[in-house]
Amino acid sequence: MKKSKFFFLSFLLPVVACMPEVAEPDPYGALPTERQLRWHEMEMYSLIHYTPTTFQNKEWGFGDADPQIFNPQHFDAQQIAAAAASAGFKGLISVAKHHDGFCLWPTTTTSYSIAASPWKEGKGDMVKEFMQATHDHGMQFGVYLSAWDRNDIRYGTTAYADAYREQLRELMTQYGELFTSWHDGANGGDGYYGGKKEKRIIDRTRYYEWHEKTWPIVREKQPMAMIFSDVGPDMRWVGNERGFAAETSWATYTPRGIDGGPPLPGASDYSESETGTRHGEHWIPAECDVPHRPGWFYHPDQDNRVKTPDELFEIYLKSVGRGANMNLGLAPMPDGYLHANDVKSLAAFGRKVEKTFETNLAKGAQINASNVRGNSTKFGTKWLLDDDRYTYYASDDDVLEPELEITLTSEQEFDIIRLRENIKLGQRLDSVLISISEGNEWVPLASATSIGANRLIYLDKPVKATKLKMKLYAPVAPTLSDFGVFKAFTEPFTFDTNTNDRETKFTLNDFSIQTGDGLPKSLDNDPATFETLSEIGSGVVFELKKPISAIGYLPRQDGQKEGIVLKYEIATSADGKEWKTIKRGEFSNIQANPMEQIITLDGPVREKYIRFFPTETVNKTFSVASFTLFN
Repeated sequence: MKKSKFFFLSFLLPVVACMPEVAEPDPYGALPTERQLRWHEMEMYSLIHYTPTTFQNKEWGFGDADPQIFNPQHFDAQQIAAAAASAGFKGLISVAKHHDGFCLWPTTTTSYSIAASPWKEGKGDMVKEFMQATHDHGMQFGVYLSAWDRNDIRYGTTAYADAYREQLRELMTQYGELFTSWHDGANGGDGYYGGKKEKRIIDRTRYYEWHEKTWPIVREKQPMAMIFSDVGPDMRWVGNERGFAAETSWATYTPRGIDGGPPLPGASDYSESETGTRHGEHWIPAECDVPHRPGWFYHPDQDNRVKTPDELFEIYLKSVGRGANMNLGLAPMPDGYLHANDVKSLAAFGRKVEKTFETNLAKGAQINASNVRGNSTKFGTKWLLDDDRYTYYASDDDVLEPELEITLTSEQEFDIIRLRENIKLGQRLDSVLISISEGNEWVPLASATSIGANRLIYLDKPVKATKLKMKLYAPVAPTLSDFGVFKAFTEPFTFDTNTNDRETKFTLNDFSIQTGDGLPKSLDNDPATFETLSEIGSGVVFELKKPISAIGYLPRQDGQKEGIVLKYEIATSADGKEWKTIKRGEFSNIQANPMEQIITLDGPVREKYIRFFPTETVNKTFSVASFTLFN
């Protein structure tokens, strides 16, 4: 008898050994590169804006600042990096040169650099200090290099384009391994330009030779560095500076230029930036960039407008939670370190993310699928709970709408559902539908599209459930790699240091608007409403009943740019007839970041009338969501 059993098993073993292994699904559509996979795994990083512009209390420097003003008394890259790390960021990007043209490293390409400043007697290298602090706190390092240079007299010529590429080469070779080389679309306009003080316009489709000469430097010197620009090639701008990707946001994308031209920074069609392109030609996921404060640079009147941990968490849910990455702008003070409010907010946000996701309430759940690929454990449901992005559940090729029934170990209360695909095989899922069991019925709970690298579904309110059902919809066999349910962590939070934007805001009894019918929508405290004027005329005239020290202008908040003020002039008058100009300026970056603009006057103005005159607007009309006056 024993001999017969041995003979049978000996016969069977070769047959089992010869059974074909169940094949993986074929890749679908555009696929991420290895550097893009690493980037997706980072999820969050920060961008540090700190140049002479900080010392001027401006949002964009004109390029005319004397390097002598750049002399921080207590610069502390370690403090800045520690604060970023406390938030859970995996990387830090130094703005090595912003539009003002001032280089934070001792470059050979221009005299307008840190070498001309009194900081460390001109022998310092701030990019290097940021790099070292970043690495000391376990993060990856990257650099931003503005293509626009409002200081360089050569800007607009071949000589500047060559110098720009040499700057890029220096940054790519002197600061270790970089995770990103960051380039935005600001190109050309008013500047100092070595004292010329003029407007220069360049052909954005040809001048920088991005594909031919510039980006190849990054590919050669830093092959794993992600190149950011408005339209890729590795990651794209999400199309706004609120930090939100669209509810549906595909990692695949087909860049398009303007009027049939090539898609290049500052010269592209951004209509699909937020959503991406389903079945797009390339894998170019979105990066959601947003400042921690209203502006990218430090302004003292924004100390109490630092985003709270809950506001940052909302951004996290609508960026990382929609398959994008979150890039938060941090702004050191002139002394060279972050304000206490920024530091406290970052730490509390990091704690909120950590505590929220430290325990997957679905751990140990039993998951039954209506179909498993080849009935193989290699593609079974257990891989949904192993915390590995690249092990996955899959169905057979002809099963495009499988159902998964999840039974938790006990009833759980949750308000976040997390899903991920194995994106090594492409972005396959069109949508998912999730239900919970109530009595003998399945009640719809949530749905989502564009799952990709990470999808966080935030419920309107917490629910309790023991059983869930998930139906997947895809044009090919889905490859789902993660399922989790979580309860958002909450704790009380207040800032230690609270300051006011201004001492006192005017009430409606303190002034009136003499222009038109009084522009009532600009005074209704509702940012969703706005006034429009087809002609600017003589500007907006305010009659004052008390001295004024500042004027706040909030542009329209509906996502449109028509009528937004780009440049302005402030004048005063005792009688409303004879006017004296007391201030001129520009609202930098206002189209991308339409935050409230505060115009601080040089001391209290006591004249009876003050006039706000837009000297340049979008499309020559004028619009305003609200005016705020301060004394």
